[in-house]
Amino acid sequence: MTFNLLKKLLFVSSITLCFFNMQCKDDDDVDLPEDTICQDVVIIDSELYKNTSSDTYRLSSASIAGDCLIINFGASGCSGSSWEYKMVDSGAVAESLPEQRFLKFQLVNNEDCLAFFTREQSFDIRSLQIEGSNQIILNIEGFSESLTYNY
Repeated sequence: MTFNLLKKLLFVSSITLCFFNMQCKDDDDVDLPEDTICQDVVIIDSELYKNTSSDTYRLSSASIAGDCLIINFGASGCSGSSWEYKMVDSGAVAESLPEQRFLKFQLVNNEDCLAFFTREQSFDIRSLQIEGSNQIILNIEGFSESLTYNY
């Protein structure tokens, strides 16, 4: 009987070890480089900022999480899968306390359907940091609230 008991213990131990080996890997994400967290980057270009126009969209929310600017927007379309978008900074810094930067969101939407789709998009904003400062106000054209980016 001891042989059967030992055999059962070995079986249960093996199953338990396999279970622990298949745990979620959420903790592994912590070691990823910071630049892989945001989906895209903010483009700093004064000429592009001046010349940026956008197809119609509705910016429903904007927030900052770490070094990412996260926006939720919606527009009409067939699926939204062909949308192209970017966030452009003017390159200008308003000398206030804290300093301020100015952004435009551009959506290129060639879909000709009446359905309405929403998306969440994040942009890495580390390039907007100002040396000697640890806080900046971000003003997104068409969004009524300013966002404070602490770094």
